Amino acid sequence: MNDEIKSISEIKVQVGMDENKLPIELRWDAADGDMKNQVAKAMFLAMWDGEEKNTMKIDLWTKEMSIEEMKQFFHQTLLSMADTFERATNETNISEDLRDYCYHFAEKMDILPEE
Repeated sequence: MNDEIKSISEIKVQVGMDENKLPIELRWDAADGDMKNQVAKAMFLAMWDGEEKNTMKIDLWTKEMSIEEMKQFFHQTLLSMADTFERATNETNISEDLRDYCYHFAEKMDILPEE
């Protein structure tokens, strides 16, 4: 372990599966965030492998996740990715382009809030 590390934080994800190994329940804990036994219907987890220069990912959703919820989940995730990318890189223009795409996505998926 790296000598610079002063503390360790743990995030735990539990996946309850049916007899076909399909997710039927997602729960997670994050001790530092005081989150315990939180229920979720879907998750995306992406990790960067610096040696392979590749993304490792896990995406799971339960049987109860509706198509409408999945559309909203993707939309909100894409928006949060634009925010994160801007904070990490200061690339405002491309982040705005991604937000514009998110608006287009929401429009096409018919999930724009009513005005």
